Amino acid sequence: MSRFTEPAFRKAFLHPRYWPVLILIGIMYLLSWLPYFIQFRLGQCIGRLVMKMMSGRRDTVQQNIALCFPFMAKEEQQHIMKQNIDNAGLALFETAMAWFWPDIRVERHVEVEGLEHVEQLQQQGKGILLIAVHSMNLELGARAFGLKTPGVGVYRPNNNPCFDYFQFKGRVRSNKYMLDRKNVKGMLRGLKNGEILWYAPDQDYGHGRNSTFAPLFAVKEACTTTGTSLLVDASGAVPLAFAMIRNSNSGKYTLKIFPPLTEFPHKDPDAAAVYINKAVERSIMSAPSQYMWLHRRFKTRPEGEPSLYHS
Repeated sequence: MSRFTEPAFRKAFLHPRYWPVLILIGIMYLLSWLPYFIQFRLGQCIGRLVMKMMSGRRDTVQQNIALCFPFMAKEEQQHIMKQNIDNAGLALFETAMAWFWPDIRVERHVEVEGLEHVEQLQQQGKGILLIAVHSMNLELGARAFGLKTPGVGVYRPNNNPCFDYFQFKGRVRSNKYMLDRKNVKGMLRGLKNGEILWYAPDQDYGHGRNSTFAPLFAVKEACTTTGTSLLVDASGAVPLAFAMIRNSNSGKYTLKIFPPLTEFPHKDPDAAAVYINKAVERSIMSAPSQYMWLHRRFKTRPEGEPSLYHS
């Protein structure tokens, strides 16, 4: 099978073991209907509270920002970190918006720039490898993008089947179908058929045959996937980056689609990793405080090099 069979709600999900998930989803649904300014303030409070309880994550945010921007003034680094903590709490609400808001409400809050780049490639019959980054509002960005031109999602099923049902329903809502992240043949088939395929090459997936080290901001050796090169070279698709930007606390967002990455180095995975990381940097810098600095992006080091994290 090239795609997932859409999961169905089962009576087993009514068992008490799944009640925490059902309660969480119910809360997310109800919160999504609150006025945006209330969601924004609640999200800030939740982010600050959680970070006080999870000091390790706060340290990771601080270290990632310091590693990437060592020449930035300490005051500015601290400012980005504080905003990022607020945004981490707001991510819960933005996910609820993506999963539960009606189309008209999403369209009212999101302005799209650069859609003509997608339309031109589609008119040429080209497949599009959509280069995403793990921003806090990625779920909402995917929903807004899909309303304009639906694509194909790359997906890892959640270990909890009840949560997976709601996650799948939310993510496929404005997209065509979902593919397992390990289903490379399905990805290539879609790209060759002119589909838009979501792909996020910005995280550290560890050592493996599809990994290399390439610069990312000031970190000269960041473990990076070479999967982008594989997909582009084998399908003839065109890579295209975008960024989802929350403009202020007003609830207005800009989905910014950048011009096609036409200088992509073909048949050279290492050079392609360097090139794509530059596109990733551009997307992150569109709104650096809204990026997911919570994860240890630089946890994998070249052999013999010490960890870049304190613990």
